[in-house]
Amino acid sequence: MGRSRRTLPEELLLLALDPTTGTTAQPQSLDLGLAGAQLVELALAGRIAPDGDRIAVVVPRPTGDPTLDCALELLRRRGAPVRAVHWIGGPRLGLRQTYLSYLERCGMVHAVEGQMCGVLPTTRYQATDNVISREIRARLDSAIRTGVPPDPRTAALAALAHAVGLGKHLYPGNEGRSSRSRLRDLIRHDPMGGLVAHAVMDVQNGVAAQPRRAPAPAPAATGRQAVGGRAAPEPARGVPMQPRRGSMARAVAH
Repeated sequence: MGRSRRTLPEELLLLALDPTTGTTAQPQSLDLGLAGAQLVELALAGRIAPDGDRIAVVVPRPTGDPTLDCALELLRRRGAPVRAVHWIGGPRLGLRQTYLSYLERCGMVHAVEGQMCGVLPTTRYQATDNVISREIRARLDSAIRTGVPPDPRTAALAALAHAVGLGKHLYPGNEGRSSRSRLRDLIRHDPMGGLVAHAVMDVQNGVAAQPRRAPAPAPAATGRQAVGGRAAPEPARGVPMQPRRGSMARAVAH
């Protein structure tokens, strides 16, 4: 993979960067979006592919991008396809800063040191060339305005921008409502982007954190109800009783 083209995580980060304040919009959900954008970029590079709601490594060969290759290696070590929602919901410490530092080294942004409340040190990042950000934004605007199906990269970028909540940052107020709606609709034009975008939204809604559902407990016995001529044993503390043959209880697989 050459570095002549910006990757989706970089484009998503540039979209989120506020040119006035130098801060990123939707910082918490943006971290999830960056992890999802890595998956889409690896899919576009032919390294991974969707397998239902899971992600499977199909070509473990490195791409040449250190940050993407780190994600690819972690996926490879899983040994089996991983659910997109679990991957995106995993810890991604420092991912946003990694990409900001890369953009700074490339000269796309520059760091501006400051202080919060005159005490706490802060760092803001200003775009050094707004032409790049305008070009990325123009691709989204064109897809929204014309209704022509966008290329997979632009469709995935639109899906991720919607998933992390950038719609209200890019198209604010009542006048931007129709544009935000069309941005959301672009999610259908790229299967991988759609899978990842829905996973990002699921993580934000707490779906990934929901515990597995245990089998339904057997009806409580009255007195010492017999099973096969013997008294029914009580389940060990903390272990649900297994349903008897014919029970309607079923374990829910994830």
